Amino acid sequence: MKKIAILGSTGSIGTQTLDVVDMHPEHFQVEALAAGGNADLLIEQAKRYQPKKISVGSKELAEKVMPYMPAGTKVYYGAEGLIEIAAGTDADTVVTAVVGSVGLESTLAAIDAGKQIGLANKETLVTAGHIVTARAAAKGVSILPVDSEHSAIFQCMNGENRSAVAGITLTASGGSFRDLTREQLQQVTVEDALKHPNWSMGSKITIDSATMVNKGLEVIEAHWLFGLAYDQIDVLLHPESIIHSYVEFEDTSIIAQLGTPDMRVPIQYALTYPNRMSSPAKRLSLAQIGKLHFKEMDMGRYPCLRMAYECGKMGGTATTAYNAANEVAVARFLRKEISFLKIEDIIASVLEAHRNVEQPELEQIAACDQDSRKLASML
Repeated sequence: MKKIAILGSTGSIGTQTLDVVDMHPEHFQVEALAAGGNADLLIEQAKRYQPKKISVGSKELAEKVMPYMPAGTKVYYGAEGLIEIAAGTDADTVVTAVVGSVGLESTLAAIDAGKQIGLANKETLVTAGHIVTARAAAKGVSILPVDSEHSAIFQCMNGENRSAVAGITLTASGGSFRDLTREQLQQVTVEDALKHPNWSMGSKITIDSATMVNKGLEVIEAHWLFGLAYDQIDVLLHPESIIHSYVEFEDTSIIAQLGTPDMRVPIQYALTYPNRMSSPAKRLSLAQIGKLHFKEMDMGRYPCLRMAYECGKMGGTATTAYNAANEVAVARFLRKEISFLKIEDIIASVLEAHRNVEQPELEQIAACDQDSRKLASML
């Protein structure tokens, strides 16, 4: 039986991870759960899965949930609590599904504790990819991707010689506004942006899909996960989200991974690798779908993706500034403080003011993150 801990258990990836557990209760045991502010759902999860430890975002929330915890479940909170859930249990695998750069410290703690990582937190590699991958290699820890696109690439490369890879292509649905012009984007609302046509995801990642920041983060993450140059990483618009991504080899052969858009499939594969088990996802019928559509990415239409490539190639703290600016801008958009297109303006302005640090230490990454957030909040 595999023992797992989930960072971000009440979010979209966390709840779908628990769906996988429910599908195969004989194979998984939930050791620990961490959530931010959704105390009520965490209480329900704790009662159902009887974890040894749980953590919430604040001391006040910890005091709220404590009376409802099962006997033997210890309660933690804050950044220290997140690290305790990541590194302080008997879990074999830690699913890192918290949103944003807050996941970096806890992921590093899990790696240091020798835990296998099911990575759903893009920002961990975006902000500190050189540190995280080096630490994982030194500890002999596997980082298994949970994102559907990176899981697809990982599966397509199984059994293949990595040196024979010519390049990879990450597919993108185009998000909520894929059929709108730049002019039409000036009038869109938060409610419009949250209506993703294909995937069930949290609010932040849904907005990131509409701006194409999400794909930009995935490009940077793919660079670190698979050791590829940015010129080897392409993005293709594919509205149906059936081909999740593909790999091209030197002999021009292409291997793709296909399936219905259901995050439980890549989540489960990260938990069961190298084995496969039955899935709750709907089976794919290409005959029923009939047609698949593809379109080259327009960097003018999606400037946030262009900026992600530029930051990735620059390296250093540029990707940290990119991510931090976006997190603040998206939060402001969700609070209806700014317009949708203002998100990309804020990112561009933060990057223009940024002074890059090559091969930064964690302290320099943290300082860049803080400075970028401060600037983004004032623009």
